Amino acid sequence: MPCCWMRAHRVRLSGLHIPESYLTALVQTTCRRKNWPLDKSTLYTLVTKYVHADEISAPLEDGCYVRGLFLEGAGWDLERSCLCRQEPKVLVVELPIMQVIPIESSRLKLHNTFRTPVYVTSARRNAMGVGLVFEADLATTEHPSHWVLQGVALCLNTDA
Repeated sequence: MPCCWMRAHRVRLSGLHIPESYLTALVQTTCRRKNWPLDKSTLYTLVTKYVHADEISAPLEDGCYVRGLFLEGAGWDLERSCLCRQEPKVLVVELPIMQVIPIESSRLKLHNTFRTPVYVTSARRNAMGVGLVFEADLATTEHPSHWVLQGVALCLNTDA
């Protein structure tokens, strides 16, 4: 029987020893259930307007909600649900809860998004040189090159 955090489909990836394994299992489970080829599947992300886990009333049919992601190099406009320029002297902001949804690669059509790396720490690697967990799609009104030059990334843990 799964744990209550799995039934709720609300995950704090930073609490997992190997968060990539959870995401891989999420894709594998969906592929098995929907009879999709695993090698033609990927993850799609969507930042919700939920700020607290208590606001979520029902689990997703496919995928999960991820909380505890921190945005570096940009701010987040909650009303417009997109990246915005950083406030002065604010280096890191907590992102609202994100949906992570397995999808067939051929069905994924993204417009006005920036593919953002998600790292374990703000150092962007651990002692073994590994740190990239996955890539998230964040909505933007700016050209993606702007965010690349700003060094935008998501982190599971902050240094604070």
